[in-house]
Amino acid sequence: MTAATASVVAVDIGASSGRVLGARIGPDEIVLHEVFRFPNGPVERQGSLHWDFAHLARSVSRGLAAAAAAAPIIDSIGIDTWAVDYGLLDRDGALLGDPFCYRDGRTAGAPEVVAQTYDAGELYARNGTAPLPLQTIFQLVAERDGPHLAAAAQALLIPDLLNHWLTGASCCEITNASTTGLVDPARRRFDGPLMASLGIDPALFPDLIEPGTVMGTVQAGPDGDWDAAPRPAGVQVMAVASHDTASAVVAVPATTECFAFLSCGTWSIFGVELAAPVLSAESLAAGFSNELGVDATVRYVRNVAGLWLLQECQREWTAQGRAIAIGDLVDQAARAAPWRTLVDPDRPEFVAPGDMPTRLAGAARRSGQPEPRTAPELARCIFESLALAYRRHLRAVMDLTGRDVEVLHLVGGGARNGLLCQLTADACQRRVVAGPDEASAIGNALVQARRLVMPGAALADLRRLTATQVALRTYEPEGTDHPWAAAEGRLR
Repeated sequence: MTAATASVVAVDIGASSGRVLGARIGPDEIVLHEVFRFPNGPVERQGSLHWDFAHLARSVSRGLAAAAAAAPIIDSIGIDTWAVDYGLLDRDGALLGDPFCYRDGRTAGAPEVVAQTYDAGELYARNGTAPLPLQTIFQLVAERDGPHLAAAAQALLIPDLLNHWLTGASCCEITNASTTGLVDPARRRFDGPLMASLGIDPALFPDLIEPGTVMGTVQAGPDGDWDAAPRPAGVQVMAVASHDTASAVVAVPATTECFAFLSCGTWSIFGVELAAPVLSAESLAAGFSNELGVDATVRYVRNVAGLWLLQECQREWTAQGRAIAIGDLVDQAARAAPWRTLVDPDRPEFVAPGDMPTRLAGAARRSGQPEPRTAPELARCIFESLALAYRRHLRAVMDLTGRDVEVLHLVGGGARNGLLCQLTADACQRRVVAGPDEASAIGNALVQARRLVMPGAALADLRRLTATQVALRTYEPEGTDHPWAAAEGRLR
């Protein structure tokens, strides 16, 4: 390792799996290797959906131990996860129960409670986020009368909670905090009066920090701790862009400003990067959120259901004893009849876990379309429906921002799905550049490396590094726009 190269560990945890990767990064080098992978998912406790924090922490410990065994030196560790969920700590710093999962149904009715104080336009003008029941603001309102929130001295979002568990330090990283609905995106700070007006203690969350801030060093675990693996004590822990999408956007290999990004995994996050938030009524109506990014940027994004629909189908098929490898399923779906069945992937009935094949068939039946019955038909339905959603949101983002989009960068696990990438290029009539697959982990590592060995590097410099050091795949539009326009009209 040269003096200009950093050896870092990127912990990247999504809603369905987590991974720990070692990375060697310098001004002309990105080398990434996975050292540990573990499953993740909500668990049911007394009729509610939660995250098993003991499992998460134990898995991170094991991953860090594997990383330490694979690398003689670790310069820093960074953690990114999904957004909006949080843990509550008492005055002694003890966790008051496993964090709720954003898919739990307890927030039903919470948006209506908030609407008694703020109408949709007023709330959007303050927080710039599309009002989704899963948001932290609605989760906290739903918990206002619960025993845990009453006893809580502090709330920490999931990556901040893991950082606290490693270091003992309490901070709130801004890219993830901006998804809560409690942050003023123009001023980049918590909106204390908003929180107080909704019965949320403005002191509940700690101070906001920017990506690249050193949180502290890994502390030795207590005797008898359930970590089950030794921590690399003394290694510094850095707050990265801790929302996994924010990290993924850092790693977008853009070489022009006229790009849109699509972070495609369990969720699909579609958007562009701006210098200032868009807080218009039209933006609210289109469902776009202003989330904060690295270097004072704004991620202007629209959430789409993503590959969650396919993941739930696969889970159902596996439970029935007919698991299908994803590569085989994509190949079979490519040969299935096009535009046979289309759905809106953002419909509420697709949000909760459960029998997704039956729900997709029911949506088709209610809309007078052929029911998808085979696995290839279901996969084709999901991929084409997602591509149509991306098409719709591309047109909206250009209208709302006045920005032309020449190329769409598709990053994350969906970049490995050649059929989805081609369908997206065809539906959007734009070149699609697919990759990197591990965009969140690379962006996580880039933020660490910039602080360690590339001071002064601009965001564009980090992206050029990704563009030159990571294998990418390009998909050009095939055919005309006509069949997609017709399919869109039929779905509408």
